[in-house]
Amino acid sequence: MSISSSAVLARLTLNTWTAEKLDREQTDKVLATNNADSGAGKFSKNLMAGTTLVKEILNHGTAIRHWHEKNTLAWEERGARLLPTSLFMQFKQEANMHKAKRLMLVGELCDKYVMLKGTARISLGSMYREEDYPSVDEIREKYKFTLTFTPVPESGHFVLDIPAKELEETKQSCEVEIQRRLVDAVQGAWDKLYAMLSNMSKKLVEADEDTKRRWHDSFVDNPKELCRLLEHLNVTNDPKLEAARVELERAMLGTDLEGLKESPVLRAQLKSKVDSILASHEW
Repeated sequence: MSISSSAVLARLTLNTWTAEKLDREQTDKVLATNNADSGAGKFSKNLMAGTTLVKEILNHGTAIRHWHEKNTLAWEERGARLLPTSLFMQFKQEANMHKAKRLMLVGELCDKYVMLKGTARISLGSMYREEDYPSVDEIREKYKFTLTFTPVPESGHFVLDIPAKELEETKQSCEVEIQRRLVDAVQGAWDKLYAMLSNMSKKLVEADEDTKRRWHDSFVDNPKELCRLLEHLNVTNDPKLEAARVELERAMLGTDLEGLKESPVLRAQLKSKVDSILASHEW
C-alpha cells in the first residue's frame, strides 16, 4: 500500500502573543544602577499584569502542540507531520474542540481587553505605555489557529516539461527522500514506545525505604493509550513494531494502579515484562 493512501500531512500553526515587551528605559536603568555592561541583561514587562488569561491561552497552546505531536509522526523539520488516515476523523474532531476552546479563551481576553489594560496600568505604574498595546483585531490575529491537511507527495507526480532522463532522475531522487522521511517517521513511533517502556522500567525500580514514590493514573493510562495510537502510527505495518506493541498491551492487561502502589510483587512482575520487551527488540 502506498504511503499516500494510508496517511496525510497535517500542518499546525499557532500564532502567539506572550504579552511581554522589552522595556529599554528600565533595562538601561537596571544596568546603570548595577554598573553592568549593556549585554548583561534585559528587562521585559508583562503587558497583561494582573490577569492570568494570557497564561491560560499560552498553556492551552502548549497542550495543543503536545496533542498534535502525540497523534502524528515527524515528517518535515518544524513543518508538516504524518497523520494516519485511520486517525483522521478522530483527529479532526479533537482539533475542532481544541480550536473552539482557544477561540473561547481569546474571545474572553478580547471582551475584557479594555478592563484588563486598566488593571495593567495600575500594576505597571509609570512603565505603562498605551502604544505598547495592539488593537483587539490584532490580538485575535496574534492567536490564530491554523490546521491544514495535504496529501503525501509521490515521486511519480510531476507535471514538468523537462527531458525524460532528467525527469526520471528527479523522480528517483524524490522517491529516495520520501523513503528516508518514512523511515524516520516510523522510527519516531519506535521512539515513542521506547521512551514509554524506559520510563516505566525506571519508575518500577524498588525505592529505598526513605524514598516515597508518587503513583498517578497516567502510569497505567498512558501505556494503554500509546498501544491504541501505535495501531495507527505504524503506517508501514512493521511486524516488529506491532509485536512490541502487542507485548506491552498484554503486559498492561489487568494492571491496576492501586495494586501496583501496594504490592512490590506486582511491581516486580510488571517490571520484568517491561524489561523483557526492551531486551527483545532493537531500538
